[in-house]
Amino acid sequence: QGSFKRLVEVGRVVLINDGADTGKIAVIVDIVDHNRAIVDGPTTNVPRQVIAFKKVVLTDIVVKRLPRTISSKPLAKVLEKQQIVEAWQKTAWAQKLVTRERRAAMSDFDRFKLMRLKKQQRFIVDRQAALLKKERA
Repeated sequence: QGSFKRLVEVGRVVLINDGADTGKIAVIVDIVDHNRAIVDGPTTNVPRQVIAFKKVVLTDIVVKRLPRTISSKPLAKVLEKQQIVEAWQKTAWAQKLVTRERRAAMSDFDRFKLMRLKKQQRFIVDRQAALLKKERA
């Protein structure tokens, strides 16, 4: 394996970063050649398709003991059983994408309210830090 942590393999969960299914996860079901694979995401509404590796990013999540060219219904059962979507949603990567989407949807007034709350928090933290510093001195 060497220094590579994420290998292209059947069962590897990928994040699609180009096309109509951008931001959705799918599973590699079969490998076509050095540049493409067949992916399927029955639980995330990604249709079975041949996709180039340039359009996906490999994740750390792997579906264990997945046979090649498994059809969509059994794949959905395996994904539910192994809780792959939940495992993805718990990762810092997925949470960062959700935060990015949420911030992109904010209005100007929402950004203003967030700034005010951060200022209040910073004021409280700085005051407590100054009190602790004063006690130690």
